[in-house]
Amino acid sequence: MVKNYRLAKPMTPSSLPVAGDGSRASHQRPAPCFLARRVVAQGFVAAGLVVTSMAARADLPYDREPINYLTADATDPVAGLKKLVESKQVVLEKEGPQGYLRAVLKALDVPISSQVLVFSKSSLQISRISPRTPRAIYFNDEVYIGYVQRGEGIEVSAVDPELGGVFYFIEAAEDGGPPTIERRTHDCLQCHLSGRTEDVPGHLVRSIPTEPSGRMLFSAGSSLSTHESPLKERWGGWYVTGRSGGQAHLGNLLADPTARDGPQPVANDVLDLAGRLNLKPYLSPHSDIVALMVLEHQVKMHNLIAVANYQARMALQYAKEINKAFGEPEGTISESTARRFDGPAEKLVKYMLFVEEADLSGKVEGTSPFADEFAARGPRDPQGRSLRDFDLTTRLFKYPCSYLIYSKAFDALPAPVKERTYRRLWEVLTGRDQSPAFARRTPEQRQAILEILLATRPDLPDYWREAR
Repeated sequence: MVKNYRLAKPMTPSSLPVAGDGSRASHQRPAPCFLARRVVAQGFVAAGLVVTSMAARADLPYDREPINYLTADATDPVAGLKKLVESKQVVLEKEGPQGYLRAVLKALDVPISSQVLVFSKSSLQISRISPRTPRAIYFNDEVYIGYVQRGEGIEVSAVDPELGGVFYFIEAAEDGGPPTIERRTHDCLQCHLSGRTEDVPGHLVRSIPTEPSGRMLFSAGSSLSTHESPLKERWGGWYVTGRSGGQAHLGNLLADPTARDGPQPVANDVLDLAGRLNLKPYLSPHSDIVALMVLEHQVKMHNLIAVANYQARMALQYAKEINKAFGEPEGTISESTARRFDGPAEKLVKYMLFVEEADLSGKVEGTSPFADEFAARGPRDPQGRSLRDFDLTTRLFKYPCSYLIYSKAFDALPAPVKERTYRRLWEVLTGRDQSPAFARRTPEQRQAILEILLATRPDLPDYWREAR
């Protein structure tokens, strides 16, 4: 039996899916949510950051120890804002037709430049969404916010370090008091807990051809968008402002409602949306191509971090019960239990190092300040390098390692899976792992990422520095 979290020898990668179930019924009043729809009843398919369908059910996976998704106290930024608003330590002011939107963005430190616009009817508020009135999404490293013109409120999804995706709805109080911030569970999880979210509460970005009415052309199919997706498959149902470097995509295109197939991707650079919709109701005139690419990377990265967290905690809970049953010392981790950390860690490392990233064949340029503002947010090493620095000519980032390694969710990974992730990163970045799976990362890239992390991640294991 292995007594500590760290094994004396490398573990063989394996992926053992862990499932849970529960039986708590939800009595919440369904609210509009940009991350949820009545998929089964109405047959909707998401095209935005709204995502996938699963049959309505009373049972909720992970509503038990050690996850306790429904009953555990959330510690994400929106949960913190909720407490501050309710205690009147923070006052959210209404402003113009957007209501509390600007105040919420400011309170959660979400940049206006992150705005992207999706015009498919992929929300409960379908009557208010169309190519003339798209839904706006804003985001930072921890929060996603949705705004619909003349909507009933603001739709919010946050990344909780322990729970993964947690969903909220912010609306004006009927008595004229401060707005209410209400956490949502079952109604949002109908769409945000399935194989498309890696089987944890999470997020997706989808691309689907959309008709001039905003209805999605189901017959044309759809696809998920991550940094692994070719540009030609991305952004169906989205507005895209910027230059794509001659690379074709599905953004800004409307599907023929009489056709079975959707439009063919084209390199249609759009720098100004003014001729397509009234921009006055929005905080920004942009739906920046660079912001979209960052959004697509980070939603799956968040999901994979949550998978690693969930599976490690469930494996440790299982080990605790086995130890108790067989009289083993507390904290004992068997070889079989330890292998359950391998699969999630390996998937996490491969994705965070962009080993299957779709190549860019031309220079991508946005139209908003997003790229500069995003890059300015990250820590830098003594040479001025940051994991948030863009390339945008051959790939998304200059130093291809996910900036979400600095996130609170990554920090909260249980010790065994975090150690395995660090070990695998170290093996790849030092060149000890020369397997074909990581061949895209050149020695120069590996060395640069290694140096940046050594300078900016104080919690790295000692062997990272000792081996230099």
